[in-house]
Amino acid sequence: MLDDDAIRALIAGAATGAIPDYQIAALLMAIVWRGLTPRELVTWMRAMIASGDRLDLHAIRGRKVDKHSTGGVGDKISICLAPLVAACGVPVPMMSGRALGHTGGTLDKLEAIRGFRTSLSPAEFRRVLRSCGLVLAGQSERLVPADRRLYALRDATATVESIPLIASSILSKKVAEGTNALLMDVKVGGGAFLPSIDDARRLARTLVRLGRAEGLEVVALLTAMDQPLGREIGNANELREAIEVLSGGGPSDTRALTVRFGAEMLVLGRAARDLADGTRRIEAAIASGAGLEKFGRCIELQGGDRRVLDRPRDRLPQAHHQHVVVARRAGVVTAIDARALGHASTLLGAGRLRKEDPVDPAVGITLAHKIGARVARGEPLATLHYSDRRRRDSALPLVERAFIVAARTAVPPPQPLVREKIVK
Repeated sequence: MLDDDAIRALIAGAATGAIPDYQIAALLMAIVWRGLTPRELVTWMRAMIASGDRLDLHAIRGRKVDKHSTGGVGDKISICLAPLVAACGVPVPMMSGRALGHTGGTLDKLEAIRGFRTSLSPAEFRRVLRSCGLVLAGQSERLVPADRRLYALRDATATVESIPLIASSILSKKVAEGTNALLMDVKVGGGAFLPSIDDARRLARTLVRLGRAEGLEVVALLTAMDQPLGREIGNANELREAIEVLSGGGPSDTRALTVRFGAEMLVLGRAARDLADGTRRIEAAIASGAGLEKFGRCIELQGGDRRVLDRPRDRLPQAHHQHVVVARRAGVVTAIDARALGHASTLLGAGRLRKEDPVDPAVGITLAHKIGARVARGEPLATLHYSDRRRRDSALPLVERAFIVAARTAVPPPQPLVREKIVK
């Protein structure tokens, strides 16, 4: 068992670089295997928060609400969600991350916009939030620096899937950024870091409990990740889909989850009486274009070219080559391996195999069909957008095996997007 002083010393050493990577990696592996006690976890999180500065957002009026996802394949919800919630009057100080494991990162997606700056000083963070009601950024150099180092090492050492490490990473950033409430999207299913619903429940309850210990109201939703969310995987691809939602379109699952999350955040922000009221407000912000306008203003304030909203297909990076994967038999798509597709997207260059790897914003995968679709033999299932043939050849077998097409007439019943809601 680690005592409080030992934990504080370990986190301080991680933040300053005094402890080498290999020693921290060994500790992370030990935590994956043995976990942390409730007391160790609270001390660990508080030490991470104390490793740097805290943002003071008291001068910004309103109850600040953030949202965070544990990571899924094709999960671009934050990009369309934050502007809609801000358009309804709730400030959204959204601090996001980069690609981790087989999942994409919101910051990588946003940086597909020419000039968009995700690295902001605390003063810039507050200025953008005050000016347009939302900010979409990463950690500053002085905000929870211990987490930034641990986050990168977790990705590089296959120690991502640990409830205490996930919970402390998320909550330390949210407390330090000065938000008042947090909506947690805890993914469940084959494409999630924690496929088991029991593990997802444990994480959700840990997040709610840890948040309460620091005066942060946390609501957690367990959401389906048995197949990719929406139809696009990859940075520029997913950004286009988020813009489609803000413009009144987009796939039904991406839009439905955006609206549900938005309603929850409006209730947390005291801007809606209940979920029904919140749903009406979010849908109105889509219909009026208010959410799209908010996103455009945020892009401008963070140095990007807002004209991307008018012509996203022309103004976002596009891969030079495509390869279509087709159905080898007629039947019904009964399963899609989201994790395999996430790994395939990473192999194409949309994510990172090592923490220092660059990301190609143009590459990715477009799904032609989702679970329950009837397909004919030879009909497209997915399109790979690639820049390097060798990368395509590495990713292609994963994509081909990800789709299960059964020669039967029964269509599997649709699964609910939101499985459970946890508030205590």
